Amino acid sequence: MTIKRTLILHGIIIIGLLAATGLFALHDVGNLVTMTRFMEIQEKMNVSFLEMRLLEKNYFLFKDDQAIHDITNSIRMVDDTLDNLSQEMVKTVGQAKYQDLRYALDAYRDKAKAIAASKARDEDSETVLRESGRRVLEFSASLTENTRTKIGELISGSKRGLLVSFLLFLVLAVFSTPIIFSRILSSLDKISRLALDVSQGRFRKIEGTVPNNELGAVIAAMNTMSEQLRLREDELVQSKKLNSLGFLTAGVAHELNNPLNNISMICQTYEAMYDSIDTKERLEFVSQIASEAERIQAIVMSLLDFAKPKPTIFTPGGVNAVVRRSLKLVRNTLDLSNIDVMLDLSAGLPFVNMDVNQISQVLVNLFNNAIQAMSAGQTLAVRTRVSSDGMVEIEVQDTGHGMTPETLNSIFDPFFSTKGTDGTGLGLSVSYGIIKNHGGYINVQSEVDKGTTFDILLPTAESGEVENE
Repeated sequence: MTIKRTLILHGIIIIGLLAATGLFALHDVGNLVTMTRFMEIQEKMNVSFLEMRLLEKNYFLFKDDQAIHDITNSIRMVDDTLDNLSQEMVKTVGQAKYQDLRYALDAYRDKAKAIAASKARDEDSETVLRESGRRVLEFSASLTENTRTKIGELISGSKRGLLVSFLLFLVLAVFSTPIIFSRILSSLDKISRLALDVSQGRFRKIEGTVPNNELGAVIAAMNTMSEQLRLREDELVQSKKLNSLGFLTAGVAHELNNPLNNISMICQTYEAMYDSIDTKERLEFVSQIASEAERIQAIVMSLLDFAKPKPTIFTPGGVNAVVRRSLKLVRNTLDLSNIDVMLDLSAGLPFVNMDVNQISQVLVNLFNNAIQAMSAGQTLAVRTRVSSDGMVEIEVQDTGHGMTPETLNSIFDPFFSTKGTDGTGLGLSVSYGIIKNHGGYINVQSEVDKGTTFDILLPTAESGEVENE
């Protein structure tokens, strides 16, 4: 179910419960008002009936002729009240009891009228009149008591109804609402964490079952975006490698020329001296040719390993070995540029969980940038150590022309370059993404005409191994 439909259903349930509770309460209040009003009328009628019973005594005991007429007048007033409030009384006590009260009152009125007409004061007339009055008073009192009981039951029922409604709201609030919001907030949290990872160069996917709602569509879109960005980053990394290879080619060509010239000279010497040397010396010439061929093969394999695309594979390893490997790739460029190298690699560094090829790509890019920023005779310093917060630190420092604060603020932006048409502006941006993907940090400090220092911080591997070289 979509979030919209879930929230609408949730709202309908809440509104329905509120409406039902309100109607229930309104109905009970209406009945309570009606019964209360009837109680007031009934109490007045009970007072009238008690007065009639006193008038009975006045008529028979004190020979007060006016008393019997007062009884009939009181009965007529009660009759008028019953006629005017018949609907309310029927609603409260029911049609049968209302009629029974009218019958008892009519019988009482008929007896009183007959006695008033005959002015009889005999014992039989007194007994009949008193019995009729007693039945009216008792019946009226029973109606009053029944109404009190109904009012009590109505109040108790209202309490139970309100309690049930409260419990339903409580259940809805405690169980269903957190479930709905947890589903929404859980998906939002996954999207937020994925967006943060993507912004830091970690292009992953949200795993698990994708909900079939609006957030599920957003998660699917975010997964697709992350995958596309990952592919684009791989393309950028490979593109930057190829650009770096172009820069390294000049030094590699010079390096390849040396063993090739040596092979050529050995072959010429071997050919000229073939007849004058023995078998042992001939084997030495062949061994020298094989050694130079292996040297060429090692150079070519290093370039191929650096150039060809590889999947990201994180394995524990030592950064000193990666630094030395990366320096070998730019050694000839350093020699041609007459740049000195100062190595200060700490022994016993903790292993780092890393992709060796990607970290090598970052270092080669930093080395190339440093070489291009320096002139002959300047120094490239590379240091490794454990930082104050327990991470492995690689420091790459040059003594080149440095950067202005404005340039420094933009060097990690994609396509930003200080090399004009000679640079793509992707090297440092890609390097930043690689280091972030390793859970590390890359910082830079620079001053104009004093040089630039890059610090790479990488978290140590959980294995606890250390580098022995």
